[in-house]
Amino acid sequence: MDRAEKAELVKTLTEAFSSSEVIVVAHYSGLSVAELEELRVQMKTAGGQVKVAKNRLAMLALKQTENADISGLFTGPTLVAYSDDPVTAPKIAAKFAKDNDKLVILGGAMGSTELDADGVNALAKLPSLDELRGKIAGMLTQPAAKIAMVVQAPGGQVARVISAYSEKGAA
Repeated sequence: MDRAEKAELVKTLTEAFSSSEVIVVAHYSGLSVAELEELRVQMKTAGGQVKVAKNRLAMLALKQTENADISGLFTGPTLVAYSDDPVTAPKIAAKFAKDNDKLVILGGAMGSTELDADGVNALAKLPSLDELRGKIAGMLTQPAAKIAMVVQAPGGQVARVISAYSEKGAA
């Protein structure tokens, strides 16, 4: 890789890290190419990205962003997973690491907050942004449905009372 290619890679990584909500760093030593490709496919399907870059180049890219300084995590064979959703990359990485013990999560960054491995796993347990939106939408429609039931109930009770009096009068 010549100097121009390295500069282009640093620029690409800087743009990716700047636009991402979360960055996860993990060791991938011992993963086969097929397993690494499986991780990439899972991450891309969920809306994230996985990159394997030289540690020095990844650290240069991180220094040019507003993200926390996690340069201490870049030792040995590392990969970087990132996503626009703060839960996607940690969730996919933690799930893959749980199924495959050769992927070891070292930590990461969420904006200016540095995360250790436990922090990444805690993020992985949170519901995704779409799940949260669904829950909020459900909570917003629930009171309207309850109001409709309450409003209908007195009318139904009045109708039953009138029906009972009319049946009583007819008898």
